[in-house]
Amino acid sequence: MISAADVDTAAERLAEVVVQTQLTRSERLSTQLGAEVWLKREDLQPVRSYKLRGAYNFIVQIPLAERQRGVVCASAGNHAQGVAFACAALGVQARVYLPGTTPRQKRDRITWLGGDAVTIKLVGDTYEEAATAAMADAQATGATMVPAFDAVETVAGQGTVARELVAQLGYSPDLLVLPVGGGGLLAGCVTWLSERAPGVKVVGVEPAGAASMAAALVAGHPVSLAQLDGFVDGAAVRQAGDITYPLVAASGAELVAVDEGRLCTELLALYQSDGIIAEPAGALATAALGDSIKPAPGSTVVCVVSGGNNDVSRYGEIVERSLVFEGLKHYFLVEFPQEPGALRRFLDEVLGVDDDITRFEYVKRNNRDTGPALVGVELARRSDLAPLLERIAESRLIVQHLPPGSPLYEFLS
Repeated sequence: MISAADVDTAAERLAEVVVQTQLTRSERLSTQLGAEVWLKREDLQPVRSYKLRGAYNFIVQIPLAERQRGVVCASAGNHAQGVAFACAALGVQARVYLPGTTPRQKRDRITWLGGDAVTIKLVGDTYEEAATAAMADAQATGATMVPAFDAVETVAGQGTVARELVAQLGYSPDLLVLPVGGGGLLAGCVTWLSERAPGVKVVGVEPAGAASMAAALVAGHPVSLAQLDGFVDGAAVRQAGDITYPLVAASGAELVAVDEGRLCTELLALYQSDGIIAEPAGALATAALGDSIKPAPGSTVVCVVSGGNNDVSRYGEIVERSLVFEGLKHYFLVEFPQEPGALRRFLDEVLGVDDDITRFEYVKRNNRDTGPALVGVELARRSDLAPLLERIAESRLIVQHLPPGSPLYEFLS
């Protein structure tokens, strides 16, 4: 279906459109892992993600007569920005279908990039619902559907990332780590590498709550995930593509999954240590290093930072998820006796010197004697939890520790 030559041809089409994004060495990750870790900064594209490569390569090949009927696409946000940029450049009208959960920052960017060439339609809560609506539009109007990942032209465009980074590095890396949603980037890169640099090991990283490609490999064909966590919106795809799946399966690429909490910790590290504002999907590759992926000492590793379309309003949730994952944030239901000094005793006898209450609210009053309160506690160190639990056990209070993953916890984070 697709070859390295298709990727090379796509690179020629994109030469005057996409930015040759920086390939920068990560001092933080290189020091931590004892390897040479390089970051391919696709977050620095005009649309802040690699999605422009596939979208433009697809649209520019639509015959002029068909372009007059316009195009439609479905996206979690980044693909739509690529389509918007391409349509504005090529003079093509587009209708963009987005899940209603798409961050406003991404919606505003689509409008800014596409201008009068783009109309946004919000449909449902998932990418699949938006895709169904977009397909119905295409069938009714004769517009061309521009797939986010499941088309040969899209895959070839995304594969130019691998071609470009090898040229920039000057040699083939030992390991290439890529984020995976529907599989377009992974399929395109393994296709080019299998012919041009077959010695490169490729690992794809999926969100633990949206590992659709791994599910397809287990089943032997694309399958629909029963549950989908949409936190990593740029990679939250319920089903891998019919075109991308066989390319990935044939490549022998390894797949790993990253917990969303670990991902949030890496997002903060990228921001605070490296000065990189990545979106959740953009941090997937680096989040897997050192945990799921352990590079050989002295090896050369390239991680693709796939996107930087993060909504600043999400940072509160990102910090919260990171603290919970690191074992530094805990919630308790505390049954306080309704008497003077009860809270003071809790502070003096239960909390440690470095423990901090970050949330306190009475849930309800059961009777005249007691009243449960929700208490959020942030620890200075993970090891401080055991002493805290010991002091709770020794106190006269009735306390329930709410562990991450419990049904009640979903209302807190």
